[in-house]
Amino acid sequence: MTKFDQLLERCKKLAPIPTAVAHPCEVTALEGALEAAELGLIVPILVGPAEKIRSLAKAHKIDLGKTEIVDVPHSHASAARAVELVREGKAELLMKGSLHTDELLGAVIARETGLRTQRRMSHVFLMDVPTYHKPILITDAAINIAPTLEDKVDICQNAIDIARVMGVKKPKVAILAAVETVTSKMPATLDAAALCKMADRKQIVGGVLDGPLAFDNAISKEAAKTKGIVSDVAGDPDILLVPDLEAGNMVAKLLSFLAKADSAGLLLGARVPIILTSRADSVRSRIASCAVAMLAAHARRRAA
Repeated sequence: MTKFDQLLERCKKLAPIPTAVAHPCEVTALEGALEAAELGLIVPILVGPAEKIRSLAKAHKIDLGKTEIVDVPHSHASAARAVELVREGKAELLMKGSLHTDELLGAVIARETGLRTQRRMSHVFLMDVPTYHKPILITDAAINIAPTLEDKVDICQNAIDIARVMGVKKPKVAILAAVETVTSKMPATLDAAALCKMADRKQIVGGVLDGPLAFDNAISKEAAKTKGIVSDVAGDPDILLVPDLEAGNMVAKLLSFLAKADSAGLLLGARVPIILTSRADSVRSRIASCAVAMLAAHARRRAA
């Protein structure tokens, strides 16, 4: 059983969550939403051009059954209406279909009609890496290009919160840099040191932080031991907090293409979790993303 299969097992006893699916007008996007529904993860509300969705389903022999379709003319309208369904309480999750991420985020961050909160929004990749002993989160590799220290506080807290939802009682956060020593020549190392002290002062809660750590001594106990690093995080992180989007994107894609990792993606920090996958992602990735979002939605219900 893979790590993603174990995640799906945790969802089996939970009720599916109403989910607004924005513009599912490509076959993988449509299949992903409907397969997640068959697995009992979500109750999809398909938001997009109704005739286009029905024609797509017919062409690929996809049974829409009694799935609700909210008819809107184009992708921009799909994003706006899907967000509106969340604001109205008709959906508790938002799922990206085949539209561009910028289109969906434009509706999400709209000041008067969007889903913003006081917290900075950030993306997490949930990776199932065959050569690593547990699921690992990478953040932020998709939204925040060059996050400030204050941004990283929210990025870190978002990741800790979702890891706890997934059942990790005290998530271990490795704050990555090129080296494991603090130096003013590398601002990422200063941020890492500051984040660790902020955790000591309860400005970040619920996790165990260590950094700066280079990738080798973050992932490998042996590498950390060789460099004389004594750490509860080194060799066993649940979360890799990257210095910027470029580094994170490279780490995530290296793991996907060289280590054959499966990945799922979520946007956190909005009013509801947002299932934010790539248009090139597999149905399996979309289902894993739905599973994590479902767990988060149930956690929100319990906290309400």
